[in-house]
Amino acid sequence: MAEQKKGTILSGMRPTGPLHLGNLAGALTNWVALQGEYDCFYEIADLHALTDRTDTSAIPEDRLEVLLDWLAAGLEPERSVLFIQSEVPEHSLLYTLLGMFVPVSWLERVPTYKEKIRELGLGESASFGLLGYPVLQAVDIIIYKANAVPVGEDQLPHLELSREMARRFNHLYGEVFVEPQALLTKTARLPGTDGRKMSKSYGNAIFIKDPPGEVEKKIKMMFTDPKRVYRRDAGHPDRCNVYLYRRLYEAAAAEEIYEDCKHARIGCTDCKLALARAVNEYLEPIRQKRAEFARRPDYLRDVLDDGARRAREVAKPTCDQAYDAVRLTRARRG
Repeated sequence: MAEQKKGTILSGMRPTGPLHLGNLAGALTNWVALQGEYDCFYEIADLHALTDRTDTSAIPEDRLEVLLDWLAAGLEPERSVLFIQSEVPEHSLLYTLLGMFVPVSWLERVPTYKEKIRELGLGESASFGLLGYPVLQAVDIIIYKANAVPVGEDQLPHLELSREMARRFNHLYGEVFVEPQALLTKTARLPGTDGRKMSKSYGNAIFIKDPPGEVEKKIKMMFTDPKRVYRRDAGHPDRCNVYLYRRLYEAAAAEEIYEDCKHARIGCTDCKLALARAVNEYLEPIRQKRAEFARRPDYLRDVLDDGARRAREVAKPTCDQAYDAVRLTRARRG
């Protein structure tokens, strides 16, 4: 019996290198579960990757790194459309069109725009693409008439802006786009090994493909309870980065771990070693699948080619409909 789907969802990741545990716990695990409930479109957002960089040399390899991690984690091309954003030209066509009707003031009020400029020290070199990032983000969603987008609460303002863009276009030119709804998801937020946001650029990430020894090495360097100076001191697990991880990867023993730390029955070194074993046990089958897929480059290319084809089957009619709505009827080619 065919699966009864609740609608269509779209989500994606920028290709900035191999994925880490934060990506896995914060989004990817949830995406895998959603495959049985929705028609899923998952994009490798390489156009978005251009908004804050000029060195594009690593993008081809990074796109494959993302795909390998997706497949290893359980995304299935038979159940989801996995594609590269730039290989569906309708994204760029609709981005151009929609951008004509989005007020600049809407884009300038996006907090992440100014944060990104400050974080990267861009100053006056900030690109038009960075400012227009939310327009392309909206296009990614509405071009598939996605009725739901899996997001955390911190992403709700970004989704609301996409809804406003769709609403404005529909008001001006007729009902073309679906206003996407938030599919609020409960996800584990894992900080990096130093307590900051996990990021490749911070050097604090544990990657899905890291071998066991590298995982153990990184975990041994993790920040722990700053108030626990000596082994005999009582711990404060609620403030400890390592306990947050152990609560995720050793859920069944979380209460016992909490009490052992609180009453100094276990030291930080032993705690880290136990965590390393748990993380490696969790990652091992994923690493094995990843290695198997990496040995099949032709299969990876077939997955992306087929994904682009299937994505275009949905994106092109929507793009044509939008161009027709503004009286810019396009020649119906390929």
